[in-house]
Amino acid sequence: MLDSLRGFAKSWPGKIMGAFLLVGVAGFGVNNVIGGLNTTSVGKVGNQDISLRSFQRAYQTQLNQVAQQIGQMPTAEQAMSFGIPSMVLQNLAQDAALDQMADQFGLGASDKKLSEMLRQDPSFQGTLGTFDPTAFKQVMARSGFTEAEYFDDQRSAARRQQLILSLFGDTTLSTTASNLVNRYAADQRTVDYFVLSEANLPPQAAPTEEELAAYLTEHQTEFRTVETRTVQMLRLSPADLAATKTITPEAIAAEYERTKANLTKAERRTIQQVVLNDAQVTAFESGLALGTPFETLVTENGLTATDLGSLAKSDVNDATLATAAFGLADGAFVIIDGAAGKRAVHVSAIEAGGAPTLDEAAPQIAQELARVQARNEIADVQDQIEELRAAFRPLSEIAQRFSLPIYEAKVTAGGSELSVLPDLAAEDVPRVSQAIFKAEQGQLTSAIPLAGSGNLYFDLSAIDPARDQTLDEVHDAVATAMTIERTNDALLAASADAVAKLDAGTPIADVAATYNVFPQLSTEFTRFGNADSTIDGTVAAAAFAGGADHHGSAVSQAGEHVVFQVIDVVAADGGMEANAAKSLENEMRIGVYGDFVTAVRDDAGLRINQQALNQVLALNTGL
Repeated sequence: MLDSLRGFAKSWPGKIMGAFLLVGVAGFGVNNVIGGLNTTSVGKVGNQDISLRSFQRAYQTQLNQVAQQIGQMPTAEQAMSFGIPSMVLQNLAQDAALDQMADQFGLGASDKKLSEMLRQDPSFQGTLGTFDPTAFKQVMARSGFTEAEYFDDQRSAARRQQLILSLFGDTTLSTTASNLVNRYAADQRTVDYFVLSEANLPPQAAPTEEELAAYLTEHQTEFRTVETRTVQMLRLSPADLAATKTITPEAIAAEYERTKANLTKAERRTIQQVVLNDAQVTAFESGLALGTPFETLVTENGLTATDLGSLAKSDVNDATLATAAFGLADGAFVIIDGAAGKRAVHVSAIEAGGAPTLDEAAPQIAQELARVQARNEIADVQDQIEELRAAFRPLSEIAQRFSLPIYEAKVTAGGSELSVLPDLAAEDVPRVSQAIFKAEQGQLTSAIPLAGSGNLYFDLSAIDPARDQTLDEVHDAVATAMTIERTNDALLAASADAVAKLDAGTPIADVAATYNVFPQLSTEFTRFGNADSTIDGTVAAAAFAGGADHHGSAVSQAGEHVVFQVIDVVAADGGMEANAAKSLENEMRIGVYGDFVTAVRDDAGLRINQQALNQVLALNTGL
């Protein structure tokens, strides 16, 4: 067979067919491989190759960074969805384009410059802060660089740095631009304003039944019910089964005698603390030296101590507080450091630890014995429940037989009603609600394994589909919605009427008087408004929409209808504060640099060796 194929390939018909196949394959995207891209590169920008090795190294570095952020190495699908391959390729293409431009300008980096960069790199410094050859070799080994590759990479980076600094190093923000930005952010205005509310309008006529019916027809989607499913639920878990157990006093006493040598009760202390300012620290230090009681010092300094309760040392998350409190005598206090400054810590009572009495240990012993019984029985109980389910016995009967509680709910697709199940894990809610909405009424449903522990069984007893509601069902809600809408429309109309009067030259005080309100004078505000005022960002933006004679109206974020008239414009003086100007200048430089690099890359052109790219992606992510 192979000999025959070889013979055919050497014939003229075979050669002609081979030519057609070659052209056909090229049409399917392999032209980038046969058109000048070698097998050791994933792409080419102008005359600069993007090597397989450099792409693989950069791609793996990016994968590692993403893994640190999401807590696991991304899968091939995740890497694609995050756009990692494309981002890495674009970054390498930009570097290649800049390398090509650096070649055109004849830029280079001396060995002295490379040596300086090497010794300044903190990655290669030892404990004394100087270059450590051993650290250098270790980093090279971990990163997959050879020394030659590292110096070639650094030489290219140095050349790109020369190019960028020569083009953009002296780029500065002009004084005019700085002043304009500062004016935008820091200009202030003062307005006279008044707020219109329902109280300033004539009473709204109550909607008629015909109007309500028409409104409901137009807004039926707002009043449509959602599908609900009525279910009975039974949960079987070790904790649920343990709650059904009754442990006799005799069993508790016997277990106490058996284990009392290993039972311990932690020492507990009643702890108070109070945060102190500098003057209070001095007063408390003096009181501590004189033996003044903590309570007296608190009262004299007008303070209120925070009672942290009776705690074991293991209950206290603050290690400094725990050490201090459990080192004090009963009634003593100490001053320690805190997040908000100095604080005084006081112990008002100490409950000694040691061996607990039978009465003290009984609740814990009973709980543990119940858990042991539940763990021993749960597999058998589960088998019995499954048998009863297979016999189509109702959950209520099963629950009664095993003394387990039944939970009932009308569940919507969101599953919020499943809160009737105590301690149901959040991740279980969508799974349970989905199972309920996939079930069919009258059919046996499977147990749902829960993330915490145990299984959940449910019976679907009723389905209430989503439907349009009648006016009788939602009469009051429709009337309220319609009244609110009419009121808002009336307020918008009143605001427009007030602005029209201001347009006509009527003083704002006279306009406000027609609505039985008085205008108020605002404090000076920027275009972002005042957080503690009616003049919020929305109203402020409207006030900044015109000049010194501007007036208008706006609905604030709180829903207030504000009519305003600008009475003063305070222009910001000079340029921005130095740090703000420096930050903005840096952002401008980054933006200009980004546009420049993108243009250089696009001008050079990027060709991709898709076959080689797929191979390296498969090697790194198993794609």
